[in-house]
Amino acid sequence: ETKYPVVLLLHGKNKTTWSPLGLWLQRGVCPLSRSPSLNPASVYTTKLQAFHTSLPFFKKKTPKDSETKRPGILERSMKSLEESPKPALYLSLAGLIPFASVPLLMAIQGTYYPELAFAQVTYGAVTVSFIGGMRWGFALPENSPAKPDWLNLANSTVSPLLAWQALLLKDITDSAIMLVIALGIALHYDVSLLPTYPRWFKVLRVVGTVVMVLSLLSTAMLKTIAEMQPRQVQMDLEPANPP
Repeated sequence: ETKYPVVLLLHGKNKTTWSPLGLWLQRGVCPLSRSPSLNPASVYTTKLQAFHTSLPFFKKKTPKDSETKRPGILERSMKSLEESPKPALYLSLAGLIPFASVPLLMAIQGTYYPELAFAQVTYGAVTVSFIGGMRWGFALPENSPAKPDWLNLANSTVSPLLAWQALLLKDITDSAIMLVIALGIALHYDVSLLPTYPRWFKVLRVVGTVVMVLSLLSTAMLKTIAEMQPRQVQMDLEPANPP
């Protein structure tokens, strides 16, 4: 027999009866069982603090992150040009003078000279043929990374054939456009299709091709402008021939 019965089970009726002492203990224990840490306001504040500290884009970048940033394409290209052999760099830049000087001289004089335009197209055809022949010279040595197969040797003949076709055209504008196509195909072969040249040479090829293409298109544009002007204005700009 229990002196202070808390719970009395009534057999046969499946019921539980609470004594007054048990009810008093239940009311006294339940408030104590609530922990202050389960306060909704404190839990919400803790979650906000954890979320705030977990966001990576609120953190400032350290100096190491900015210092380890990779250089851009322009910076790497300039570095490759600096590492190129000086004879190749200087001769390539000097070879661009006949291209750039023709439209520059015409623009300064304000007159279109057909002789200079034809000389530029002829020099462009020779340059395109030379670029195509370089692939043969690069692929023929035994220790060369490029093999003398159909891919290298046959594609090298495309540029000279287009250059020859440019000289057969009567209109200088058509010849210039044909040379631009030939230069684009040759650049695609050397940079993308046949990527065995050193990096400095590829950068040099890109720079040279851009200058040559812009020079040829500038000459063709000056020719178009001269043809649109009245014939009398063009005759006034030409020097008078002595009797």
